[in-house]
Amino acid sequence: MGNAGPVIYRSPVVYLYRNEVFLETGITIVLDNNEILSRVCGVNDQNLKVIAGSLGGQICTRGNEIFFTGSDQRGISRFKTVIDNLVHAVREGEAPSTEYVEALAGNFLPEDGREGGPGVLRDNLIQIPQGFSKVFPRSRNQALFIEGMRKYDISFCVGPAGTGKTYLAIAEALRLVLSKKIRKLVLTRPVVEAGESLGYLPGDLAQKINPYLRPLYDAMEALVPYEAIRRLEDIRSIEVAPLAYMRGRSLNDSIVILDEAQNTTKEQMKMFLTRIGQGARAVITGDTTQIDLPRRTDSGLLHALSILTKVEGIYFAYLNTADVVRNSLIKKIIEAYDAEKN
Repeated sequence: MGNAGPVIYRSPVVYLYRNEVFLETGITIVLDNNEILSRVCGVNDQNLKVIAGSLGGQICTRGNEIFFTGSDQRGISRFKTVIDNLVHAVREGEAPSTEYVEALAGNFLPEDGREGGPGVLRDNLIQIPQGFSKVFPRSRNQALFIEGMRKYDISFCVGPAGTGKTYLAIAEALRLVLSKKIRKLVLTRPVVEAGESLGYLPGDLAQKINPYLRPLYDAMEALVPYEAIRRLEDIRSIEVAPLAYMRGRSLNDSIVILDEAQNTTKEQMKMFLTRIGQGARAVITGDTTQIDLPRRTDSGLLHALSILTKVEGIYFAYLNTADVVRNSLIKKIIEAYDAEKN
């Protein structure tokens, strides 16, 4: 595939109809390798359908050519960028997934000078050894969050439900542990009741705590086979525990994820951040719109965001409703609640 010839672009077509001159707004892309073209288009042209749905306009193929028409110059520029990146991925031996194409067409616009163009999508995919599939960031902000986790020892990620905060953090952590680049993954959450009483739940303490930690296992099981998780637990390379269990510890050569950080107190947040030892990384995720503490001002996440932003060596990522990937309906729900506040 690496020996394929260059991509050729043809200018829009000018044609005459009933003595009037028309300019066909669009672009034709010519590939000299039909196998590359087939893989760019996807099974049953599914990739082209995703691109057309995101950019508008019409896409069709003929022979070794792809035609895109019916869009403005911005749409044409985006289409060219998307195809360029798909061709690059295919020539590198990739089979672009629908998720990759959706992210590329929907969020990574070819605007010069903006941080995080399409290249940041390729550079920050997460490939987990033994994982079910590669994990692609679905938006520019998600890609920059992954980049921040890789460059900084401590990373914060703040955003509403469904933006992939926990999922991406756990995916990156599993990549590091399963590739043996770091010794241990520690997952923790504060045990804070969201309207229910912990004391009235059935069972012993472990059984009562389990529902709070279950979402962390759900994320891991969506990424790698259960057997891989069990094996890592058996050799103590994965630990899932309530935040209270972190007190007094020093975590070395580990990646530590604090989820639901908006429900930590100021004291708990300070305690957690000071557990980070040599060769360790910390990722803190939270949603400041879902604080379950008696008083919002007690949130350790809000406090940390106010006092640590100027501390060198800490990265802050902010996701919003545009980054919601769980379900398109979730985005509408969040927007409805935000509109009510205003």
